[in-house]
Amino acid sequence: MKVAEISSLGKLIDERVQIRGWIRRKRSSGKIQFLFLRDGSGFVQAIVEKSSVPASVFQAAASLKMESSLIVTGLVKAEERAPGGVELLVEDLEIVQIPEKDFPINKPDHSIDFLMDNRHLWLRTQRQTHVLRIRHEIIRAVREFYNDRGFILVDTPIFTGSIGESAGNTFEIDYFDYGKAYLAQTGQLYLEAAAMALGKVYNLGPTFRAEKSKTRRHLIEFWMNEAEVAYYGHDDNIKLQEDLVAYVVKKTLERAGEDLKSIGRDTSKLEKIETPFPRITYDEAVRLLQKKGFEINWGEDIGGDEETAIANEFEKPVVVERYPRMMKAFYMQPDPERPDVVLCDDMLAPEGYGEIIGASERIHDRDLLIKRIEEYGLDVSSYDWYLELRDYGSVPHSGFGMGIERIVAWIAGLEHIREAIPFARTLYRIHP
Repeated sequence: MKVAEISSLGKLIDERVQIRGWIRRKRSSGKIQFLFLRDGSGFVQAIVEKSSVPASVFQAAASLKMESSLIVTGLVKAEERAPGGVELLVEDLEIVQIPEKDFPINKPDHSIDFLMDNRHLWLRTQRQTHVLRIRHEIIRAVREFYNDRGFILVDTPIFTGSIGESAGNTFEIDYFDYGKAYLAQTGQLYLEAAAMALGKVYNLGPTFRAEKSKTRRHLIEFWMNEAEVAYYGHDDNIKLQEDLVAYVVKKTLERAGEDLKSIGRDTSKLEKIETPFPRITYDEAVRLLQKKGFEINWGEDIGGDEETAIANEFEKPVVVERYPRMMKAFYMQPDPERPDVVLCDDMLAPEGYGEIIGASERIHDRDLLIKRIEEYGLDVSSYDWYLELRDYGSVPHSGFGMGIERIVAWIAGLEHIREAIPFARTLYRIHP
């Protein structure tokens, strides 16, 4: 007997197969029982007809509860009305386990706090499995993009003695006799070192921000993809970001299009995502916001509501570039034609999903970098190794960071970023 995954049943019409999975739900019309099965690869309806199976099989099917585990043997039949275009005519079934308690997630109106408290079980529901498959395809596409373009994967540290952004939102730990260390906010500084060795590098891993933020766009622990390229200037950097995002959207539509539609995503909006993306300067963004009635002056940060207002002007991601120097991190290269702004950009997703990428050309002059570190109140001695990169063959270089959960939330059309990661870590949640 062939053991098959539900996702492959469309290619196995009129074949007998064995499915190993769980009961998502069931219903009965007396002489026929309808079992809705899942196995991790997909969902299928299995039909148990009283007249076609032994009495023991029909009775076993009747005893099943939600999330019972079982092995089902049956004939695959084409059925246009069924999800996936197939159904399974059951011939035999073996019960692995019937839960003693009722599965707690059994109605459509559970509160979000209840669902998050039961995240380990909520993952089994149909919507959440679709979201996790979408996330998988996004990460797969990210890796493909870099691998196809000759980038080298560099795994950057999670413990670090250097602060990449600002000290105010780092998690401090006591690191043996060393003193204070931090959970990494970014792997960028290490990627810069690797770019001087390998030219084009990227990473993909967890990062941490100790921000007391409760918005739908923020997590405490999140996954970041970062890239760094030697000899790349500001415009090269933006082009790379555009190509990456367009590639990820295209491949996710190709490979997870049915998952997107199953959770109600309007994919027609994603089909418009092609390069080049629109670009505006920070100056232009401020003027746009002022016209829209926002009380914002030059030099002030662009917040979530402001990002949404800007992005609503465009159907594709919009690149906002050249922010005021003192708003951004110490390592960003000043614009040579206007030193009060830096060669940086934020990419804002459409439909109100905010910033998905932050980027800049990096300072490659040692003296200027020291000056900036001091201006930001950081300890120059903590950056000795980072400064030393500028001592041996320093070159202009650029890079960016893309939040995986941010791009998952946008592509999947999720209301809150906490659905975009298997186990969310937020301000008041560290379990499960």
